Amino acid sequence: MRIGDVVVRKSYDKDIVFRIIGFEINQNNQKIAILKGVAYRIIADSDIDDLEKVNFSDVKDALIDKNIESMLYKSIKKTKERNKKLNRAMQKSSGNSKQAQTQNQVQNSYGMPGKVLHIDGDPEYLKICLDVYTKLGIPAVGKAIPESLQYKEVRSLLEQHNPSILVITGHDAIVNNKGNIKDIKNYRNTANFIKTVREARKYDPSLDSLVIFAGACQSNYEEIIKSGANFASSPSRVMIHALDPLLVVEKIACSRIDKVVPLEEILSHTVTGIKGVGGIETRGKFRLTMPLSIYNNY
Repeated sequence: MRIGDVVVRKSYDKDIVFRIIGFEINQNNQKIAILKGVAYRIIADSDIDDLEKVNFSDVKDALIDKNIESMLYKSIKKTKERNKKLNRAMQKSSGNSKQAQTQNQVQNSYGMPGKVLHIDGDPEYLKICLDVYTKLGIPAVGKAIPESLQYKEVRSLLEQHNPSILVITGHDAIVNNKGNIKDIKNYRNTANFIKTVREARKYDPSLDSLVIFAGACQSNYEEIIKSGANFASSPSRVMIHALDPLLVVEKIACSRIDKVVPLEEILSHTVTGIKGVGGIETRGKFRLTMPLSIYNNY
């Protein structure tokens, strides 16, 4: 077995596909593999003898299966339909000429989705998420930072990019399934996510002006919410899909600023649903603008 190999764990009925990211020596002086989920935001370890290699070429194929691709396609289609509707309404109210209408269709400037700052402990997932943000028409910037260092850099990144939505994610897991799930020390990265949320809230304490999603697989949902996040994982301590943070963000970024987005609407839009993601009432971040073609007539 080597770093980079894609594997499954035989003792877990090969339920999750992992990539080997390193090796360690455990307390019994045995070599174990450190694993990262391919489609889920989880870190685990395993005896090497328990691992079995699998053929796998593209992480993106694992993340965006047919169901998720359909979900994203519907989101993109809905965004385009909404923009066309806004376009027609603006044209009707302004009485623009055909020439102005053509200009408006080209410039496509009738609304602004919320801007996203996505901080991720996994560079591979981050790249895929940024590609999807682009397809969804959501302005986004991303930074790959190890979970333990995110709190040190979040403030400067917020000052630099001034987003309306912040994603703080990476990998997490319950270290001991038989341990106390309320004990933050029983999680790989929950404490790091909490520290980063708290630093972000020092910059902007308002739940309305800066919307925060934080957490990963099996994270301590309750404590992350208490620290100041609008949305977090994982209420039922289940694994969340790598794109779940993005799917929450899409609903907020593309919903009107004057609308509190129903929680059930947001959570039903994710892969893992209410067991994997929870949150509090939050307003959308989409703002209407006047098409530039209207001003061209004056």
